[in-house]
Amino acid sequence: MLFANFNQDFTCISVGTRKGYSITNCDPFGRVFTENDGARGIVEMLFCTSLIALVGAADQPQSSPRKLQIVNTKRHSMICELLFPSSILAVKLNRKTLVVVLETEIYIYDISNMRLMHVIETTANPEAVCALSPSQDSSYLAYPSPVPSPTAPLTQPTPAQPPSTSQQSGDVILFSTRTLTVANVIQAHKSPISFISINSTGTLLATASDKGTVIRVWSIPGAEKLYQFRRGTREAKIYSMNFNMMSTLLAVSSAHDTVHIFKLGSQRGGGSSSSGASGSGSNLDGGAKAGPPVSPSGSFDSREGSQGMEGGYEGFIDDKKKKGVSHSLRRRSLKLTKNITSSVGGYLPTTITEMWEPSRDFAFLKLPTSGSRCIVALSGTMPHVMVISSDGYFYSYNIDLENGGECSLMKQYSLLDSDEGDSSLAD
Repeated sequence: MLFANFNQDFTCISVGTRKGYSITNCDPFGRVFTENDGARGIVEMLFCTSLIALVGAADQPQSSPRKLQIVNTKRHSMICELLFPSSILAVKLNRKTLVVVLETEIYIYDISNMRLMHVIETTANPEAVCALSPSQDSSYLAYPSPVPSPTAPLTQPTPAQPPSTSQQSGDVILFSTRTLTVANVIQAHKSPISFISINSTGTLLATASDKGTVIRVWSIPGAEKLYQFRRGTREAKIYSMNFNMMSTLLAVSSAHDTVHIFKLGSQRGGGSSSSGASGSGSNLDGGAKAGPPVSPSGSFDSREGSQGMEGGYEGFIDDKKKKGVSHSLRRRSLKLTKNITSSVGGYLPTTITEMWEPSRDFAFLKLPTSGSRCIVALSGTMPHVMVISSDGYFYSYNIDLENGGECSLMKQYSLLDSDEGDSSLAD
């Protein structure tokens, strides 16, 4: 198994292998589509539709990690094929937008006609840390900021000392795919961002740093800190984070072979957190810059129609500068600025932003195998925690929605067996 992921509403699982790809229904569990057409390193569905985004696997014969194919599985037809300048690391979709993530670029397409709308230049992002809202109406793209957000004119770099883009900050850029502008910059963590997730309605954003000890949840697009959760005291690599469809629970998996489920609703407010600039959810502005149409079957130059950061992050920051110090005082960046906190009047102490202790998990589970990378999701119809393991298994756990605690393993299935044999662990 080279790839596995849930679709946007967690009803199906797409799997890529050295032979091809398959689609499996979660409940009732069963494979519904298989195509052995060569190695697949990325297989992403558009909800429960027949539209699938496919990318070849690296180091596999007759397979290119630079080629994106959009296919219709029902008609067994190729909708379009695009070739990129470097390996595709991730593909994200909602009903209006397709996002292709390369190591240093993010391409944004109109999914209705596959027209290139925008190209964002980023710092090196080999883990493809990125999230696209499943909602087409509140469609936001979140990705790590290349530089820390400025807080006040005193912290602005001089022209002779441009900000370094060699390393990522703990900030997250929130980009509206409707207006093609930066909606907000969220100062989420002190360490670099390792994972980002957006809920089904595009109103909540979950963030984790490379330490993986604290998970934070922010409002979209206002960037108010709503929740702060303690995953653990030991640092761990975060493998996945997903909200349930009702946005009442957040499930997090890590390299410690555990899954933590946090309850949203019991802890609100974020100390001195306040809403920043809001993005627009209106339709695409007719005056917005957009790239030229792309031939459905041809390749293109990565610079063609690219605006990079123009009108993006730098434009957002320039706009912030023009609003003056009074606006800066309302931003949440106090805790990231050590050298001016004591010298600028009106700034609150750093400790104010961390007045409330992070909440512990509401429920948890321990995976039956060790050392596997896993992706977790919550069923939209049953009180079940669903886990995809990199060793090819799908686990279903029961969660006590009233009392929480340890989840009980109910069933496990093989995602690779052709017979889809059920190994039931239920009573």
